Amino acid sequence: MTSLSLKGIRKSYGQLPVIKGVDLTVDSREFVVFVGPSGCGKSTLLRMIAGLESITAGDLEIGGKRMNDVDPSKRGIAMVFQSYALYPHMSVRDNMGFALRFAGKPKDEIARQVNEAARILELGPLLDRLPAQLSGGQRQRVAIGRAIVRHPDVFLFDEPLSNLDAELRVHMRIELARLHRELQATIIYVTHDQVEAMTLADKIVVLREGEVSQVGTPLQLYDDPDNLFVAGFIGSPKMNFLSGEVVDTGAGAATIALVNHGGVRLTKPLGGQLLQKGEMVTIGIRPEHFGVAGQGTDIALAVDVAEHLGSTTYVYAHGGGERLIIQREERHMGDTDAIAVSIPPEAALLFDSAGKRLR
Repeated sequence: MTSLSLKGIRKSYGQLPVIKGVDLTVDSREFVVFVGPSGCGKSTLLRMIAGLESITAGDLEIGGKRMNDVDPSKRGIAMVFQSYALYPHMSVRDNMGFALRFAGKPKDEIARQVNEAARILELGPLLDRLPAQLSGGQRQRVAIGRAIVRHPDVFLFDEPLSNLDAELRVHMRIELARLHRELQATIIYVTHDQVEAMTLADKIVVLREGEVSQVGTPLQLYDDPDNLFVAGFIGSPKMNFLSGEVVDTGAGAATIALVNHGGVRLTKPLGGQLLQKGEMVTIGIRPEHFGVAGQGTDIALAVDVAEHLGSTTYVYAHGGGERLIIQREERHMGDTDAIAVSIPPEAALLFDSAGKRLR
């Protein structure tokens, strides 16, 4: 398979910048996911790679060759869209082989490649059916098969699971992960669903307003986010945020008062970062990192609701105008209107007033 490189890629519609300078390398056989909220530019960036959108500035390279002005059909890519876009009057076999017939490939080669793709996607028994006779997940597999038979250098997926129900989405995530392992393919995948990103990606690119917020493995982004946006976007349930004020600094640490929780204090090592007394900061903590009261910086909260999910319970609570989610491993917590938890300093993340991570 082939590597791909974006160097200073920009896209503007008139005077409106949409992609604001993206630098990224996708290694051969890597599964890279573009993730971000609606309107962040992830689909536009994918369409620029495919050649469906022009590049305003910068260079796109596939396999070391500049592709800015190369026709989409000659870029060595295959794209799978959110809509299946299958021909309703054609069988699964004919849908999958259509591009090869259009390219003038011999019938025996078309049959061989269609049969191989059907084997990989477990579509063999369905080859003679029409799209109307298939489930949504089966139709999406046919759309993927149509891409596989072309043997592209790079696969592009644009939110391919958005039209499926929850159970099928989970099933197709597993299928896509298996497909990547079997094909050893270079894949770029766009989604707004951070669960898909976390479960599928070798590398995640988090986009916000046309810019890259952070690039890393799923666990790197989860454990070590660079800013408030990534910290809040990656993870389900999301990270909790508490407002704080620096009340003391020294000896490589800062003491922070939680302003909405009676000024309870937390001391956090800072490394080389400099903070001033009186500076406002944000404390971030994952739901699973809260401890029981008495083991760190304790805060008292009023419970709104507890969701019992078998081995795990999520407690939705509030205090001082801040709403928090606490994860507990107890199967049954009973009816309670209040909960006390601690914030272990080593598990807390610190962000400055501009949302930048302080390490």
